[in-house]
Amino acid sequence: MWARDEALRLGLTGWVRNEADGSVTALIAGSDTAISTMIDRFGRGPAGASVSGVESEATQLAEMPTDFRITA
Repeated sequence: MWARDEALRLGLTGWVRNEADGSVTALIAGSDTAISTMIDRFGRGPAGASVSGVESEATQLAEMPTDFRITA
C-alpha cells in the first residue's frame, strides 16, 4: 500500500508486488524526476521497514501502464 500511495502522489504508473523472499519488485513509469524520487523513497521504505538495498534498471515498454496497482 505504501509504495502504491507514494507512486500515486508522484504521478507514476506501473505496479508493485511483494515477493516470497521478502523483497519487493516494481515497475514504475513517469517523468525522470518522479522516477528518481520514487527510487530514493524505495531506499528508505515506509516507517518500520528495513531496506537492505535497491536495484534498478531501465527498460523499454511496448505499452505504458495507465494506472498504478498492487499485483500478486
